[in-house]
Amino acid sequence: MYTSPRKMRETMPQTPIFSSMLGSSCSGQVQPDMGERCVDPVYQDGNLVSGSLEALIERLVPTMDYYPDRTYIFTFLLSSRVFIHPHELLAKVGQICIKQKQQLETGTEAEKAKLKSFAAKIIQLLKEWTETFPYDFQDEKSMKELKEIAHRITQCDEENGTVKKIISQMTQNLLMALSARSQYQEIREKFRQPVTDKGTILKTKPQSTQKDILSVCCDPLILAQQLTYIELERVSNIYPEDLMQIVSHMDSLDNHKCRGDVTKTYNLEAYDNWFNCLSMLVATEICRVVKKKQRTRMVEFFIDVARECFNIGNFNSMMAIISGMNLSPVARLKKTWSKVKTAKFDVLEHHMDPSSNFCNYRTALQGAAQRSQTANSNREKIVIPVFNLFIKDIYFLHKIHTNRLPNGQINFKKFWEISRQIHDFLTWKQVECPFEKDKKIQSYLLTAPIYSEEALFIASFESEGPENHMEKDSWKTLRTTLLNRA
Repeated sequence: MYTSPRKMRETMPQTPIFSSMLGSSCSGQVQPDMGERCVDPVYQDGNLVSGSLEALIERLVPTMDYYPDRTYIFTFLLSSRVFIHPHELLAKVGQICIKQKQQLETGTEAEKAKLKSFAAKIIQLLKEWTETFPYDFQDEKSMKELKEIAHRITQCDEENGTVKKIISQMTQNLLMALSARSQYQEIREKFRQPVTDKGTILKTKPQSTQKDILSVCCDPLILAQQLTYIELERVSNIYPEDLMQIVSHMDSLDNHKCRGDVTKTYNLEAYDNWFNCLSMLVATEICRVVKKKQRTRMVEFFIDVARECFNIGNFNSMMAIISGMNLSPVARLKKTWSKVKTAKFDVLEHHMDPSSNFCNYRTALQGAAQRSQTANSNREKIVIPVFNLFIKDIYFLHKIHTNRLPNGQINFKKFWEISRQIHDFLTWKQVECPFEKDKKIQSYLLTAPIYSEEALFIASFESEGPENHMEKDSWKTLRTTLLNRA
């Protein structure tokens, strides 16, 4: 599904500890007030840890005396797609609403007031649902169920029409959100294809005519800021249900795909592709430089850029840059590296050391997250995790914990932790970029030619010739293959 950075080892994250569950505020304290609602959810230390799907749905729907905690709403709606289609969930919610409404329709003034209060709570639930997971309403079945619930609720306040106005505004906002997302998918850029032109790869052009990153931006801090701008822009198009594809589309115990739309994974693939393109761009910029002194300068420049990304809290770009410099065509340039002041690079690699489940990186990420929580400016709020590792963490949580317990109940403890990680990511992605966009620099970063792995090796061998028989054979084969191409 995802292509890992070259230097990143295939070390799966260790088992996270459920020590800080989101469910602390969704404790059993509201359970006694839920009347004849389902009582099979299991609590542990006041936290909901398991329950049947029916009981969890019951807990989602408000009553006259009860409204679910927002963390529960988010976690259940996020995880429910693993077990049930959104339109089916809406239908069940609608059925429960009908029962609740019928119990309050006695005709007395007191009951009418209760009915209005109940309607307001249902509307609030629908607002939270449509605002947080708008894509759940992309199909006609979901919209039909939403309209039917809305129609029933408007009957609770036909006198002044307040409920109808609120629902109308909610529906309008939902349609706008769906339209905006649809437009983004329609104008999405094509993945950059690697350069195959033999004239470019074999360095037949004079060096003076070749444009490189240093001719566009020679300040490491500014380039790091522009990379951060791009990261935040792309992260903003990733939604919680996109991330849940990792769970709902992989060997679900219910043996079906609740969200079969393969285009739903585009945002994840596009962001992963950005990481790979940045890594290859770094390697291309280094390998295609003819003179060793200039190559050395280029390597040191990217080291400084990676360090500035680390200081900003942009760990994804930092990892991409390090991965690019660790690709074999770059790593083999021993004459170039011998001239590089590697102390700063060693520090960066220490931060991204994969041993002990990337312990050093996770410590740095935790520090950036704590800084973000108390920050007074958007500059200090920036936290962009290594996306590939973030995805692996969710995947590992999914694989090591079952969706259902032996008694058939949903293992909600698992979904609390997945929800917590996704919620953190959503908080970080909402940060408004404090840096002004530089169109010239970003255009270069997003459109400059990048070499394929084959082309990188050819450029590398042209920069510093083969050192052993194996490299000589590879060089000969690669060059012959390229020159014989039509």
